[in-house]
Amino acid sequence: MTICKHPKVRVVAREEDVEYVECQDCGEVFDSAEFQDMAIEEQVAEDEEE
Repeated sequence: MTICKHPKVRVVAREEDVEYVECQDCGEVFDSAEFQDMAIEEQVAEDEEE
């Protein structure tokens, strides 16, 4: 199973301080803060491999 890295997302909803985004490749919906955390974790993993 390939893990989607969510290269293309779009905002689907805003609720108070939270913005929800949907990946246009796999259809997963998550809040934008969670999406930013995923990008940070991915960068840390890449740095550890070097």
